[in-house]
Amino acid sequence: YFPETHGISFRIQISVKELLDTDVLLKLLFHLPVNYPSAPPDISVTSHQLTRAQCMDVKDKLLEQAKKHLSEPMVHDLILWIQQHLKDVIKQSATVYNEKTTLSKGTSTEDGIWMLLLHLDHMRAKAKYVKTVEKWVSDLRLTGRLMFMGKIILILLQGDRSSIKEYLILQKTSKVDVDSSGKKCKEKMMSVLCEAEVQSQHKRFQTFEVKEYSILEELQKEFENAGLTTLFSEFVPPLLK
Repeated sequence: YFPETHGISFRIQISVKELLDTDVLLKLLFHLPVNYPSAPPDISVTSHQLTRAQCMDVKDKLLEQAKKHLSEPMVHDLILWIQQHLKDVIKQSATVYNEKTTLSKGTSTEDGIWMLLLHLDHMRAKAKYVKTVEKWVSDLRLTGRLMFMGKIILILLQGDRSSIKEYLILQKTSKVDVDSSGKKCKEKMMSVLCEAEVQSQHKRFQTFEVKEYSILEELQKEFENAGLTTLFSEFVPPLLK
């Protein structure tokens, strides 16, 4: 750890009163670069009472404020600012979210829909594992496919970027399977093959389905139907080797 080259980091917890009738505990991590305050700090925001999207909004607003204070120490001002304005930031973020979710399906304004392609090495407790995935997908309003072909297991998901991130955290941190001795264990053999924004040529999945394919061509067809031929040819054939 070399403060002279890396700058310094510190964590601050603040409680913001009377927001939605409850105190919100914000955990802020500031990393001050070496040339601070000529350069703004890196900021990370977490809170159990806020959604991930709201935390991102708080971070973005703090960085906007930071740009107004360049060349003067600003961390104290940023903390005071967020204590006074958290309510407005959250309100805005809630309205945006509602507007997005009430858009009718299939309109062209589907900004920010992301997809995720995961490869799992195995499922020992298959039935339980599949049930868990289905529950997470339904809770997070994601669509896509859980695909089995021979030994290959793929999960292809589409949805809001924050929900995709949330799903990844669940997949990595929950006890979803059992080990060779039958004990519950976390998923350690998962690889993220692709995480990217859905493009206009990609078709949106309307539902989430668990499917088994007997031959590679069937699996390939599933990708082709979704406009994801390139994704298939880039990531799936190497898994057969």
